[in-house]
Formats: sequence, structure tokens, C-alpha cells
Amino acid sequence: DVQLQASGGGEVQAGGSLRVSCAASGDRFADYAVGWFRQAPGKQREGVSCIGAASNGDTSYIDSVKGRFTTSRDDAENTVYLQMNNLKPEDTAIYYCAAAGGSWLKDPLCPTATSDYDYWGQGTLVTVSS
Repeated sequence: DVQLQASGGGEVQAGGSLRVSCAASGDRFADYAVGWFRQAPGKQREGVSCIGAASNGDTSYIDSVKGRFTTSRDDAENTVYLQMNNLKPEDTAIYYCAAAGGSWLKDPLCPTATSDYDYWGQGTLVTVSS
């Protein structure tokens, strides 16, 4: 099992940047795919990005953040990052990280469905003002 904690949120003006982090504790974090999700007020949670297991993990992004957001991992530090550039007001949301175990362990690909993720951290609020 792993335990996750997201941090690094804050308030930024449109066009600005933030980096949120997902710190993990527990067993062999490098074996888990990690996803980033967000939930805006009054909206359903949506997947934003994910990264597969280990250093050769693949990454995936939803269309609305491609070219602006980058996911990376530092397994020596048990941390996954989401670098967000050129932020827009519509990026305002609580951002969550989650880890996928089971059949996704050690898989360099990553799942995009919320239901594939077994472990969730508490979110961090990102607010983008216009």
C-alpha cells in the first residue's frame, strides 16, 4: 500500500505557473502508476494527467492541458510532480494525486479511468485569477 499527500497549490494569475507535488510513503512507490485529477466547484472530478511506473513511465494528458502541463516522477524522493504553466482560470480546482496498483503495478503505461486508481491523497487547491 501507499499513502499520498498532494501539496503546492496556491493562487496565481492567469498565465502564471505552479508546481504541485505528490509525496508518497509505503511500499515500492516506483512500481505504481500515478494520476493527477482535479475537481472544480460544481463539476465532476476529471483526470488531468498520469505517468506510468518507474523511470521509463509513459505520460498522458487531457487535451485541455497538453503543452502546458508536465508530469514527472522522482522515485528516489517518492514524489510525483505536476508542473503547470500558462495557467488559465478554468484550471481552478482542487488537484488530487492517486496511485494505481493491482494489474497496473510495474506497467510503464498508466490508466486514465478514475476507477483504476486504488490510493488517493488529499487534494491541494489551485486558484487561477483572471
